[in-house]
Amino acid sequence: MTLAKGIHFLQSKRAKTLSLAEVFRMSESEAETAFRKIRWAETEGQPVCPECGGLEPYEFRRPTGLLRFRCKACARNFSITSGTLFASHKAPLRAYLAAIAVFMNEVKGKNALALSRDLGMSHKACWVLLHKVREAMAEEFRGRKIGGKNKVAEVDGAYFGGYVKPANIKEHRIDRRYLANQSGKRKSVVIVRERNGNSLPAVFASEGAALSWIKSRVEAGTLVNADDASGWNNLASKYEMKRINHSEAYSKDGACTNQAESYFSRLRRAEMGHHHHVAGPYLLRYAQESAWREDARRTDNGAQVRRVTELALKSKPSVDFSGYYQRHRA
Repeated sequence: MTLAKGIHFLQSKRAKTLSLAEVFRMSESEAETAFRKIRWAETEGQPVCPECGGLEPYEFRRPTGLLRFRCKACARNFSITSGTLFASHKAPLRAYLAAIAVFMNEVKGKNALALSRDLGMSHKACWVLLHKVREAMAEEFRGRKIGGKNKVAEVDGAYFGGYVKPANIKEHRIDRRYLANQSGKRKSVVIVRERNGNSLPAVFASEGAALSWIKSRVEAGTLVNADDASGWNNLASKYEMKRINHSEAYSKDGACTNQAESYFSRLRRAEMGHHHHVAGPYLLRYAQESAWREDARRTDNGAQVRRVTELALKSKPSVDFSGYYQRHRA
């Protein structure tokens, strides 16, 4: 099925299979059922003990109304989110489902401050929640390989973060292009995109530092497209390459990095329009989020929500935010 001429995918009916109104009308019981069917799809939502695999747990609720299960085999108590990214959650599951739905509907990203206003939650809770969702997205990039025989991949890099505010008085301003005048937080996001395939992002101090990583993730036999930056020259020792000089053309003689540039456009707009600060240890998470969104740009929003929720419920507790509220992590 093709789209009508002139209609963008996001404007089409195919893109809209889940509305926020549906999510907000859900009861907590319906949200619990939705999470159960996603986590325990093999048993059609019937709980399975994460400790011993027992199939006969019974339900009970705490005085607060939170649903719990107790395994008859090992007597362990657990919840729908035990052992997952959402373990020990404080907010109702309906709020988590709504947060994911709101997050996925924003094609350039969603900042935590706006989400806190949407859901009536604290900024800190929303900030942690969104980073956990990004962590779930990152699972799809683990061990991913790009390209192969008769396939084409594009490689490019761009610098993000580390903004240095210029001085008010002109005479006091410094040339921020020099390394000595930079903050040290500016990093290069390197993207490898297979045409009609998947993307793979990473963060390095410079483009040249990414060469060994690229060679380990891009299969032999791939035709690699890159710009004329000298940092990519060493890739020619392993791959057939096409180079494009952007001062002359964006695409020429079959060589271009337009899909890589499309990714950077999405990430740059997310940085400037939503997040403003994406430097430091979380830059990779933002880079992975934009790559995930770019790869799923022709997937309807309902499928995106289910896919991300499934990734979160199959992931172990957060590597970045376990103990965050207890100040175990800086």
